[in-house]
Amino acid sequence: MAGIYIHIPFCKQACNYCNFYFSTSLEHKNEVIGALLQEIEERKDFLSNEKIDTIYFGGGTPSILSADELEKIFDKLNTRFDINSGAEITLEANPDDLSKEKLRALKQTPINRFSIGIQSFIDADLKYMNRAHNSKEAIDCISRTQDTGFENISIDLIYGTPTLSTEDWVKNIEHAVDAQVPHISAYALTVEQNTKLDILIKKKLLAPVDEIKSSEQFLIMLDLLEAKHFEQYEISNFCKDEQYSRHNSSYWKGINYLGIGPSAHSFNGEYRSWNPSSNMKYVQGVVGGKDYQTMEILLPHDIINEQIMTGIRTKWGINLEILQQKYGKEIVEEIHFNLQENANKNWYIIENNILTLTREGKLFADRIASDLFFDSTEDGELFSL
Repeated sequence: MAGIYIHIPFCKQACNYCNFYFSTSLEHKNEVIGALLQEIEERKDFLSNEKIDTIYFGGGTPSILSADELEKIFDKLNTRFDINSGAEITLEANPDDLSKEKLRALKQTPINRFSIGIQSFIDADLKYMNRAHNSKEAIDCISRTQDTGFENISIDLIYGTPTLSTEDWVKNIEHAVDAQVPHISAYALTVEQNTKLDILIKKKLLAPVDEIKSSEQFLIMLDLLEAKHFEQYEISNFCKDEQYSRHNSSYWKGINYLGIGPSAHSFNGEYRSWNPSSNMKYVQGVVGGKDYQTMEILLPHDIINEQIMTGIRTKWGINLEILQQKYGKEIVEEIHFNLQENANKNWYIIENNILTLTREGKLFADRIASDLFFDSTEDGELFSL
């Protein structure tokens, strides 16, 4: 089983924290869609005829497309890939796009899952982030989506904004739980370099992020969602009744995927490739038959670091026994050695040869992963792929 990711690089307005590639101009939308269809045709062999289990429309704001435009993409996918009849097909959407009419139209497409960018039910937070919707639209769009017959819904929340008090963060979580959605993705606000948020903070036009408050809100979230029977299966992802995001889980488990569209990445276990982060360069490359993709061959240390980085964030952890079978006992011995630096901090546990993070360790996942990473000088010494 493999996955397909399709990047739709258009937004109505720019959220000031976002560092994904997008354009607020729809001037070249038809050309980009045409190039998407052509890229699907040209890259039909990338996944070596693997059956497709997930399709994910990300962005940007994929819900900016009409149902007819999405159907054109599905028609092309169906002619070139063997798509599982029970495939998970997700559309990222903004609340202001999900009108009753739009939802009825989308109900006629193969889409069976929504990831809705709520971010907050508090107007002050939405204004700080420069979101296009307000708190009422955030609440109403979930009900409309459910009333249309869509049950598999995930909503995104962001914590750590300077405008978000602990009391309001609790209210945000309560709103999400009361909405009876089966999946919640919650992310700490991160100030990415050269985003509008970064610039506004440096100019002292917006308050900076409080890392301590962000950590406190993360821990509060763990308690509240656990009490409501949500399972934290990845640091930022929670669900009920094992309704995991199958597409995102495939990334974390190292399953192959094809990325279509501007800035989209692909992975087949041996190399990673990505498209240019420019609508015009992408269109000109695809339509003009130019070499528009960048490719990176994965060296041994890249492969193991990928497994460490993704595995350590999930409830499934890093299976040390499998690593030893694949790469040899020296790899696992090196991991044990590197773990010693944090051995007294109660950040991880190893049970049945599976390394997972504790509640406290989840706050330091990136640091722990970095401590475990191998570098290129160790390829010849430790790896025997």
